[in-house]
Amino acid sequence: MTHTGSVQRMHRHAELGISDDRVVEMYKTMMLARRFDERGQLLQRAGKINFHISGITQEPSQVAMGFAMDRDHDWFLPYYRDFAFVLSVGMTAKELMLSLFAKAEDPNSAGRQLPGHFGSKRLRIVTGSSPVTTQVPHAAGFALAAKMRKEPSVAIVSFGEGSSNQGDFHEGCNFAGVHQLPVIFVCQNNQYAISTPISKQTRGRISDRALGYGFPGIQVDGKDPLEVYRVFKEARERAVKGEGPTLIEILTYRLTGHSNTDNDMTYRTKDEVDSHRGNDGLPMFKQYLTETGLWSEEKEAAMQAEIRAIIDEATDYAEKAPFQSTEEAFRYVYAEENGEGEACR
Repeated sequence: MTHTGSVQRMHRHAELGISDDRVVEMYKTMMLARRFDERGQLLQRAGKINFHISGITQEPSQVAMGFAMDRDHDWFLPYYRDFAFVLSVGMTAKELMLSLFAKAEDPNSAGRQLPGHFGSKRLRIVTGSSPVTTQVPHAAGFALAAKMRKEPSVAIVSFGEGSSNQGDFHEGCNFAGVHQLPVIFVCQNNQYAISTPISKQTRGRISDRALGYGFPGIQVDGKDPLEVYRVFKEARERAVKGEGPTLIEILTYRLTGHSNTDNDMTYRTKDEVDSHRGNDGLPMFKQYLTETGLWSEEKEAAMQAEIRAIIDEATDYAEKAPFQSTEEAFRYVYAEENGEGEACR
C-alpha cells in the first residue's frame, strides 16, 4: 500500500464529515456498551439479576448507526440486543442498569418488562415487546405519520436475521415500499436465530429481499463502523428526500449464547466461536484511532477508569433503588377508572 493510500484511509472519518471529537466519542460509547454488557453477565452469574441478553461484538455497528441518525427528529425502534444503539441516542448506563435490576425508576417499563425492551418518550425510543419483529410494522407506521405531516424525520428499526423470516418483516417492507416511506430497516445478522444457523434460515442474502419490495438493500460489514456510518447516513438522506426505504443487513457474529439461559454449545462448537473472537471491530476501531493520532494508551487507561466508575456507580445505584410498589405494579396493564389510577375490577 502506498503512503498516500494509507493517509487517506486513516482520515476516513473526516471524509465522512465526522469530526475528531465525534469519532472519539463513538469509540467511547462502544466501550461503555461493552463494559456494561460484561457487567450484566457478571451480575447474572452472581445471582443479583435474573436475566441478561448480550450484544458483544455488535457494539461498533450499533453505535455507528445511532451516530448517523438525528436524535432530535428521528424515531428509534430497537430490538433486545441494542444496548449500544440506545446508548448512542442518549440513554444512560444508569437507566439501563435500573432495567437490569427491574427497579421502579427503570425508564423503559418501571421494571415490568425484561431487560432489552427499550422505551423512552424523551429520547424518541419506541417501546418494544417480547414477540420478535412486531416493531417492523410499527416503524412503517411512524414513517407514514412523518410523511403525512411533512416532518423531516426517519424511523429506524432493527431486528435479528431470524426476524426477517417473520410475516411482520415482509408486511412492513411491502407497505413501506408501496408508500415510499422514510424508514430504515436494519437486519443485524449475527448468524444465529437462537439455535438456528443462518444456513438453515435462508439460501440468499437478506439484503436482496429489498428488491422484491422496490427499494435498495445493502449488506455491510459490522466490524467497520465507518462504513456502517456511511451507509446509514446515505440511507437517511434518501429517506428525508422522499426517496423511500432502505434495508441494511449488518454482518456480525454472536459470540455469546442467545441469552444467559442458553447453552450455545449444544448447537455449535467452541472452535467455531473461538475462530470469530479475532474479528472484533472494537479493538480494530481503537487501532484506527491510534493510527490517526487521536488515541493513545494513556487516553485508553483514563477512559477505562472513567467507564469503570460510571458502571460501578450505576450498579450500586440500581441495586439499592426500590422496586415498584405493589399498588403501582399493575398500572398501565389494566384500564383505569376515571384516570384516578385505580385498576378496574
